[in-house]
Amino acid sequence: MSKRTRLFAAILLIYLLGVAFLLYRVSTDLDARYRESAEESLVDVAHVLAAVIEDDMGSSGADPSRLRRVFDAAYRRRFAAQIFGLTKSRVDLRVYVTDADGRVVFDSLGRHEGENFHSWRDVSRTLQGEYGARTSLERPDDPDSAVMYVAAPLRSDGRILGVVSVGKPVGAHRLFVATARQKLLAVGLVSVASLLLLLVALSVWIVRPLGLIADFLRLTRSEGTVRPSRLLRRAWSLLQAAFREWRDTLAGRSYAEEYVQALTHELKSPLSAIRGAAELLREPVPDEPRQRFVANITEQVQRIQDLVDRLLQLASLEKRRTLDELQPVRLRELTDGVVASLDPVAQVKGVALQSRTPEGLAVWGDSFLLRQALTNLVQNAIDFSPRGASVDVAANLAGRDVEISVRDRGPGVPDFALDRVFEKFYSLRRPDTGKKSTGLGLSFVREIAQLHRGVAALGNHPEGGAVATLRLPAFAASR
Repeated sequence: MSKRTRLFAAILLIYLLGVAFLLYRVSTDLDARYRESAEESLVDVAHVLAAVIEDDMGSSGADPSRLRRVFDAAYRRRFAAQIFGLTKSRVDLRVYVTDADGRVVFDSLGRHEGENFHSWRDVSRTLQGEYGARTSLERPDDPDSAVMYVAAPLRSDGRILGVVSVGKPVGAHRLFVATARQKLLAVGLVSVASLLLLLVALSVWIVRPLGLIADFLRLTRSEGTVRPSRLLRRAWSLLQAAFREWRDTLAGRSYAEEYVQALTHELKSPLSAIRGAAELLREPVPDEPRQRFVANITEQVQRIQDLVDRLLQLASLEKRRTLDELQPVRLRELTDGVVASLDPVAQVKGVALQSRTPEGLAVWGDSFLLRQALTNLVQNAIDFSPRGASVDVAANLAGRDVEISVRDRGPGVPDFALDRVFEKFYSLRRPDTGKKSTGLGLSFVREIAQLHRGVAALGNHPEGGAVATLRLPAFAASR
């Protein structure tokens, strides 16, 4: 049996077990739900009848003569009520009325008049002013003869002078339960058949064993001799990446729609600005406003270009399952290099960059991508820092991981934005300019972190400002 077939069978088996368990739980719960519905209706009927009887009741108690005439006529009636799959042809409601001592003064079936029902739960509790109900067998040797009773008090001048109890055979709703179970089973079978067809259609894309093996061999060759534990971790990372790819393939249409909608929203503002400036430039305008409009068009075109470039980079990262070229990345060189490259930008704004990374710290990864990720974080910190403040870039060992942190002294991240900062196209306004970025930088950082089997986070520092962190497996720990 091939791997694809085994995986196909495993997924189908898991789904079948899940559907079977769900159907079993819902099926066994149907009878109780129908009984609850029937009991709720009996409560209404009992209190309506109690109001009718109280209207005719004297000081000595209930007068059953009117009820006897009504129920004799009702039992003689024949009709054909089509209720879904059930044809109802006669009234099967049972009613009895007791006095204040629990003695039956009226029984719609004429079987128990004169008997004392005070020991029954529906009567005794109702006479005490509580809610009374019971389900009892009419014939002890017949489990299908159960009848559900709900009682209501008969009151006069605030005193309880008796009880009216309304009953309904439990078997009356069993056909509804059986029909519901049949429909439930049909839904389950259709669901299983639909999944089977879906798996057959997608089985070609669910597993790509040759591609996974090729990725694994390429990683092994690039890293040289490694320990078995590392090979297992790398293999597990490949499987996780393949699962994410399969998941994204299944959700591709929705994902693409969300991408297009977000991109369209982001492009509206710069395009509107360009169109407005272009329309104004059609008319004769003085040189100074003309230069301002041209500068605005140039700025918005650059914004669109940045957005497109970032999207292409992000899309390229999201398609990758693993890193192609792995090497030890010395963090002291990485942080110092990023700080040196961005120092001119920081000086223009009056922000001091500081790097504190000890020698010897390293991670196993792609130095180019890690440099891009750290550059994004430091650039963000500069943008949100006030003039005269400092931005600290540091790396420290945290167990088997290395944590790279970038801290600024700006306003910090608002509470409402903490859960959204890594969303695509989500951006906060820069304090100095009031403008937003493309909203793709942190998404880019998160993808790079995940490719390195790490995590990216952004939060507020206890002493003020924001702190962004990259947590990656340390080089020594990963070997």
